[in-house]
Amino acid sequence: MRLKEEQIRGLAEKVYADLTAEGLVTPRGERAAVITGIIRTISQNFAAEQKLERDAEKLLDETLEAMGSGAAQIDRRRMLKMVKDKLAKERKIVL
Repeated sequence: MRLKEEQIRGLAEKVYADLTAEGLVTPRGERAAVITGIIRTISQNFAAEQKLERDAEKLLDETLEAMGSGAAQIDRRRMLKMVKDKLAKERKIVL
């Protein structure tokens, strides 16, 4: 998923507001600094997910190529999801 910078900022502000309103966190720094950290974390997560997607596509293509004609019977979407799930588990990425 690709979000625009203003969408990520809005998401970060919502996360901050909800967590502080519920008393689940007590920020140690200024609001702006905490939101910047949340933005950075969200952006890093999206970047990791995009890399995972590319790696899963590449691995699937290599696997299907190695299978030759037997690959024609495989549901590519389903197989891609299985590969992504396996890579995500190995890399400890929550999808």
